Amino acid sequence: MRAIDHWVGVPLCALASPFVALADRLRRAFRGSPAQVRRLLFIELSEMGSAIIVDPAMRDAQARGAEIFFLIFRSNQASLTLLNTVPPENVFTIDASSVLTLVRDTLKFLVQARARQIDTVIDLELFSRFTALLTGLCGAQRRVGYHIFHGEGLWRGTMLTHKVHYNPHMHIAKNFLSLVHAAFATTEELPFSKIQIPDSAVRIAQATIAPDVRSKVLERINTLAATAGRPFRHGQEPLFLVNPNASDLLVQRRWAPERFSELIRALRDRWPESLILVTGSPAEHQYVENVRRGAQVPNALNFAGQVAFSELPTLYSLADVMVTNDSGPGHFSSVTRLHTVVLFGPETPALYGSLGKSIPITANLACSPCVSAANHRKTPCTDNACMRAIRVDDVLEKMTIQYAAARAHA
Repeated sequence: MRAIDHWVGVPLCALASPFVALADRLRRAFRGSPAQVRRLLFIELSEMGSAIIVDPAMRDAQARGAEIFFLIFRSNQASLTLLNTVPPENVFTIDASSVLTLVRDTLKFLVQARARQIDTVIDLELFSRFTALLTGLCGAQRRVGYHIFHGEGLWRGTMLTHKVHYNPHMHIAKNFLSLVHAAFATTEELPFSKIQIPDSAVRIAQATIAPDVRSKVLERINTLAATAGRPFRHGQEPLFLVNPNASDLLVQRRWAPERFSELIRALRDRWPESLILVTGSPAEHQYVENVRRGAQVPNALNFAGQVAFSELPTLYSLADVMVTNDSGPGHFSSVTRLHTVVLFGPETPALYGSLGKSIPITANLACSPCVSAANHRKTPCTDNACMRAIRVDDVLEKMTIQYAAARAHA
């Protein structure tokens, strides 16, 4: 996808830019300035966690009176269902499983955007040329996104009408809110957005947990525990979640499996009566099983694939503490009161930290973080010393703090 974005995206942006600029000039000449924001589309294709982090920005847009829409890869669509801020009928999807479906759904979206009379687009992606093209060609009069200004590389043409400065020293949730400010701005700013964004503006809404779903997930946990010869009494014994994997898009984010196995043993030693669920997707079952077997702890169970994506908030609401690599679950859990410990290496919690009840751990090596928007989240690193530098004792200490906090608010 990165190769296509570069080798195809750059020439397409170069070809499309003059036509988009001409269309803007003609539109201003015959229609004048764009009307107020009525139908606002957010574009975030590839990051499931960002669909949660952007929620404060989407709610801000709704509070300003806009009807909101969202464009996302079909494989990531489920992430929008955790809070259901966007009505299902307002979600556009693109199937990126093949070039044919990618082209087909892209053309379909460009037609649908015009049919739904989208007047404003916010491109949430950090310098993706594909999303820039979608933004420039969808027919919206007001188009907001990050512009490189005097920086080098990651050129995206002239697809934007409202160019926002991406602040690499501010949490991405606040960066998203700055895009919304630019979309609703009534005066020109160079660059957008010249506002102060308080921490209180980036609070995540909480998911609604249906009692029947809660009962089903708890029954599933109890059944698996009983099958393993480890009966569990929820509310009386600690329930820990251990999420050992991370996306293949950036494998350097993974703490070593043997470290997770060692951590599981440490959790057993500190809380012998606890139940430890090692979590993951159905495709991660074997990876999770290797971690569980490495621990050789009877009260650690392989829970990969045991809940549907829509049931994740319910699982998180039942648990006391979760430890995870810097990946989707750290953000998905923020829609509940679950206390988490998130391990960071190639990226920084200052920009991508969970907005929930989370404690980040990072080794703060001189080379870290090594991935950013400026390098298209690519790194030459093949030896993630930043993750290996995180000790089991450090993680156990933070989990102990989080468990005490969870019990205090139980």
